[in-house]
Amino acid sequence: MLTINIETARRYILGKQGLWPGRRFHGVEGTEQAMREMEYLQLDPLQIIARSHDITLHSRVLNYTPGMWEDVTYQRRKFFDWGGWLAARPMDDLPYWRVVMHGERDGQGRIHSMGREHADAIVEMRDILRERGTVSNRDFKMSSRKRTQSYRGRKDSAVALYYLWRIGDVMTHHRENFERVYALTENVAPPHLIREADNAETDRFLIMKDLSFSGLSRLKRVSDSFHRGVPFDEIDRLIATLLADGDIIEVQVEGWKAVHYAPGSEAVLLDDLSAGRIPEAWTPLETTTTEEVVFLAPLDPVSARGRAKVLFGFDYVWEVYKPEDKRKYGYYTLPVLWGDKLVARFDSKLDRTTNTFIILGFWLEDESLANDEAFAEALARGFERFVTFLGADKLDAKAIKEPLLRKRVASLNKGFQ
Repeated sequence: MLTINIETARRYILGKQGLWPGRRFHGVEGTEQAMREMEYLQLDPLQIIARSHDITLHSRVLNYTPGMWEDVTYQRRKFFDWGGWLAARPMDDLPYWRVVMHGERDGQGRIHSMGREHADAIVEMRDILRERGTVSNRDFKMSSRKRTQSYRGRKDSAVALYYLWRIGDVMTHHRENFERVYALTENVAPPHLIREADNAETDRFLIMKDLSFSGLSRLKRVSDSFHRGVPFDEIDRLIATLLADGDIIEVQVEGWKAVHYAPGSEAVLLDDLSAGRIPEAWTPLETTTTEEVVFLAPLDPVSARGRAKVLFGFDYVWEVYKPEDKRKYGYYTLPVLWGDKLVARFDSKLDRTTNTFIILGFWLEDESLANDEAFAEALARGFERFVTFLGADKLDAKAIKEPLLRKRVASLNKGFQ
């Protein structure tokens, strides 16, 4: 078993996700690289200042602009979107996911029930797709459809299209204002990928995918493997086999009770990081995260769902779905990464009338950073790049209460004029 400290664990997970020691991808080609390194790009429709997935890629890719992920996904067909946990996934992985898709079709869960309850509409939607090529939910007026009580739509046509997408008969051809436009799978995916992988290969793939995505994982209920309904004892046997074959290794992080796992091929990398050596492949193209802070998206895998507390000692909850009076910080608060630590957070909005990026609140974890010149410079650089990414003309920093930080950030307005 390999033992590492929390700093090594943090740097490993950040580095694997393309966040540390700085951005190493560039433009559209770099967007594809980053999405492959991440394994999953979780998608979310909510747009306050920008969508979470666009912020996720901005933090990893130089000169990223909103929508580049759509180019590599829907134009170049390098990825496809799918799942109740909605994410863009590499197109090359489709044969494994088709096993999971067909499991949903043939199982006894919610998707299977959906297929039974809306069988006629499903047949109808298949026929319409064959005739028209592409279809979106908006193509069908409510007045002409059967109403439903489904969580996936108020029209039977919407539920039928969603069902066909979940079982793999259709895929997202492209998106219009984030809404899916569907097409039959044979009109989207390469023919050689429209097949099912072996069940045993799929189980192994899902475990290794979970490890690669997480960096370090306990391989418990959060794993994609459990979407297949594989019995726990069978998963335990598979993990034991992977350990025996050296495909995965046990990792003990100092201060963590549970043993975690990592890909066996990463043992050398973990040793290097423990010794203070950074992989050459991780060399930043421009600034490091020490020279320029990075803002993490609400759904960034390194900090979402309680992981910020475990990795960084940073208590972060996305409060967008909390009632206003229950929020501690704000509606769309983002963590601030400086070096390999989360040191602050801010809430903000984009006033589209005046095209002004407004900081609504800013909170430091350590108040000593209020007078830290290096942090002030790194923070200003981070906001400068972020405002450019958003396409805003001005920045309102009045809510930053620390004089040095407010002055440095506010001075950016000179560059936007």
